[in-house]
Amino acid sequence: MAETNYKVELLDSSVFKIFKGVYNDFKSKAVSEYKFELEPLEYEEFLSAIENNYMQCIVLKENDIPTAFLVYTTSISESIELNLIHCLGTEDETTKQKLLIEKFLELTEAERQLKVVSYPMIGHQSIFTADLAKYGFKFVGLAVLRFFMGNASSERILENMKLPEKPEEYKIVSYADAYREDAIRVIHEAFKDTQDALYDTRFKSAEGTEDIINKIVESIYGEFLPEATSVLLYNDKPCGFAFANVTGGKIANLPLVGIEKEHRGHGFSELLLNRTVKMIVDWTKLGEREFSEVNVTTETNNYKALKMYRKIGFREDYCYPQAYLMQKQRKK
Repeated sequence: MAETNYKVELLDSSVFKIFKGVYNDFKSKAVSEYKFELEPLEYEEFLSAIENNYMQCIVLKENDIPTAFLVYTTSISESIELNLIHCLGTEDETTKQKLLIEKFLELTEAERQLKVVSYPMIGHQSIFTADLAKYGFKFVGLAVLRFFMGNASSERILENMKLPEKPEEYKIVSYADAYREDAIRVIHEAFKDTQDALYDTRFKSAEGTEDIINKIVESIYGEFLPEATSVLLYNDKPCGFAFANVTGGKIANLPLVGIEKEHRGHGFSELLLNRTVKMIVDWTKLGEREFSEVNVTTETNNYKALKMYRKIGFREDYCYPQAYLMQKQRKK
């Protein structure tokens, strides 16, 4: 029996034609096995993104035939974002994943002196957890919760929520761009010491948080919903935010919820979220916008947040390990 010969290299035009098979195999499983909320790029669009350096693709060839690949990006955030590892079939899957990861670490060695590697191991990719740990990756458990439109139970829970009384010096309004600097300040303080900052180090600085907020409100991460984004004011000064956007199609998302420390513990997060979710639900019911769901992600060990989202009508859908690799130390 002939020995299998593996070769790992960056995708280039010489294999564009035969690589299409393994890419389309991933595409057929993107929703069912990888939990993609949207259909991935068509093959020609994917190749265009590679050629324009929006992303990088490492291909594993098995006796000169592509059978696995890894995709990553370095330009969207301060992290190196490892987006996907996919193998055609399960034969020698661990070996292929190992070879792809080692090539990825080799190619990003210089950048990893400055950047954290972030890898959401969604769906089938979670089987690589133990092997990734051997390369120094650490993990945070994340839960995806969903509020489905038309779900009678969830809508009843939302409608019948017992909300805390709001003192008269507080009020809740929709987002306006005049609040952007306050949003940066509040979100930075709320997230700088959280697990989120381990795999998205932008939260650790005001400048990095500004990049996150700008990309949300300027619709880089999906259409921003300023009307549904709720802002808590204390004596007309912003002290809390619940952001809302559209991650694609009919899916609304709550990317950030944060309240200043001195205003926590009074149920204001529930007030903000109740207003935001109700507005999205009402838009759908009235036919003004059409959404299939609202979703949110939080840590699996953040029991307070999980309880709060359940109280609003969200239900856990699935969990996945968020892997991260800290910056590579420079050799002295």
